[in-house]
Amino acid sequence: MTTTQTPPQLPEAQRGPAERLLDLVLSGSAHLWHNRPGLDAEGMWHAAAHASPQLKARARPVRPGLFVPAAVKLYTQLLDIYRLNSELMAHFASYALTQTDWRDLKVATCALMLVQEHAGQPVRGDDGQVAFHDDDWRAIGEAMVLHYERKSTRMLTPKAVLRVAELLEHPDIARLNREAGFGDPASRKAPMGRWKRVATRWLAAREANPSMLQGLVKAGYKETLKKLARKAGYKPRSQAFFEVLGWKQKQSDGGHRTVGLDGLTLVKRERFDGLSEAEICEWIDLERLSYKEVVGRLPKDVGLTPAIMAALLPSLSDRDLRLMTPTLEELGLLAEPSVRARWEKAVRTATDQRALNISKNVRSQELRQKLEEASDNAARHAVAEATAETDVRVMFLIDKSGSMEGAIENSKEALARILAGFPAEKLHIAAFDTMGTVLRPKAPNRAAVQHMLANLKASGGTAHMAGVHALHRDGVRVPEGAKLVVIVVGDEAGEAGDQFARAFRDCGYTVAALALLVSVAGARGNTVRTCAGQLKVPFSEVNVDQFEDPYQVPRVLKALLDAPTAPGASQSGWVERVMRTPLLKVA
Repeated sequence: MTTTQTPPQLPEAQRGPAERLLDLVLSGSAHLWHNRPGLDAEGMWHAAAHASPQLKARARPVRPGLFVPAAVKLYTQLLDIYRLNSELMAHFASYALTQTDWRDLKVATCALMLVQEHAGQPVRGDDGQVAFHDDDWRAIGEAMVLHYERKSTRMLTPKAVLRVAELLEHPDIARLNREAGFGDPASRKAPMGRWKRVATRWLAAREANPSMLQGLVKAGYKETLKKLARKAGYKPRSQAFFEVLGWKQKQSDGGHRTVGLDGLTLVKRERFDGLSEAEICEWIDLERLSYKEVVGRLPKDVGLTPAIMAALLPSLSDRDLRLMTPTLEELGLLAEPSVRARWEKAVRTATDQRALNISKNVRSQELRQKLEEASDNAARHAVAEATAETDVRVMFLIDKSGSMEGAIENSKEALARILAGFPAEKLHIAAFDTMGTVLRPKAPNRAAVQHMLANLKASGGTAHMAGVHALHRDGVRVPEGAKLVVIVVGDEAGEAGDQFARAFRDCGYTVAALALLVSVAGARGNTVRTCAGQLKVPFSEVNVDQFEDPYQVPRVLKALLDAPTAPGASQSGWVERVMRTPLLKVA
């Protein structure tokens, strides 16, 4: 075994926009907004409620809301990519909105696009006449705000539209924008670009469609809509806007208000005090009330009963149902066949692995296993989406050499979260030290993967090529037309990269892309990176710690599994996919 201490794959100064974009997605799991009190430990957010005494001693308390260190880091990364290639950023913003469920990324990319400098300005020729117009990338930000897909998560919610402004207004983000030349450096006001204009248009569209506006109020966005209207300085066309929001008006100090000052018919939402459980259920059914509309109005002597919860179920999304599993269990509703069927459908459609955290709060072992299935389903959906256009075969090579002592347990947990997402016929696994061993889970689920990995112990030397040869001896072949993506899990401290590359050639494997799940206990080598260079294929890496984030696993799988469309291409297939994403247009 050889061990060398090496720098990252490419020095920062030599990394182009594609490499930075891929790194942002593979390593940028931080959430920008948190609804709970937290702790800032060296720029990382931790929940204050469950923090250890040691963490509390070294961390700084932070209030609920925008976590500024994460926001500054993400926005800085986006700015770096924008400076290197503004067109790539425009495509990435369109991709982030329409192809991902990463809400905070949508907010940050939208904010950048609304305020950046390419705004379609006229460019004049030598004769002083307008020769052409510059690209209008601010229109991408406008289109992101105005993009609408009924009952889809792939558009901005009212809260996201408001957060775009909150992000742009924060002094640290405003400073970054001024330094980038996006606003008047002498102005005290934060550069907001076209936010006010597009927010006004967004509100006007909702006012013109009363059903849509009422639907947003029923979904719990009433106060958010008020904040949006205040921040944008919105002037409604009629007082019906204020009536739907239940928003009493008074004249401003300047006396300029003309709408809603007289004759407003405000319907106050009354509590359910004095009503029986049956009457509350009837009210819910009659007015199609949502969970958010009801839960704060229930009398203390009634509370949230099984019957009331059952009446509210139609208003809950699949995601809500998964999150509320402990409540459904406590109320005994999961024993009801119709409720159980709806809940199991929600488990099948999971797109993130948050169910793994929820499973810790249920009492039933059977429900716990079902929630773990939701985690597996999220990985399956991500794999299916990433491989929909191409027949992809995946080779996982797991380093179990002595240098992995102390790191192999982290590797097992990461693998348990992702391997169950792969169809068995397209997945090939081998563990290696100086000898390779082919592994097969006995079933396509997390429990079977954990069982398969349980006996792996770190020992021996390191020869990545041993894993490749073991799979070849076992008869693994890649069908013609299929693409092979190789994912190595370990510290890449092994033989020289050219030897590893030679093993693929000797076995007749044509590798389309190489990735490394970095799991390091001590020093790190460079075998996999060097091998990728020898094979002239794209290389990606992600730290196994990223897999602790339940939202990050599907994102990483999509990025790692996107093989390049052209044989021998050196650019990630995922970056190609981003560039193929049509630019959003204002409707």
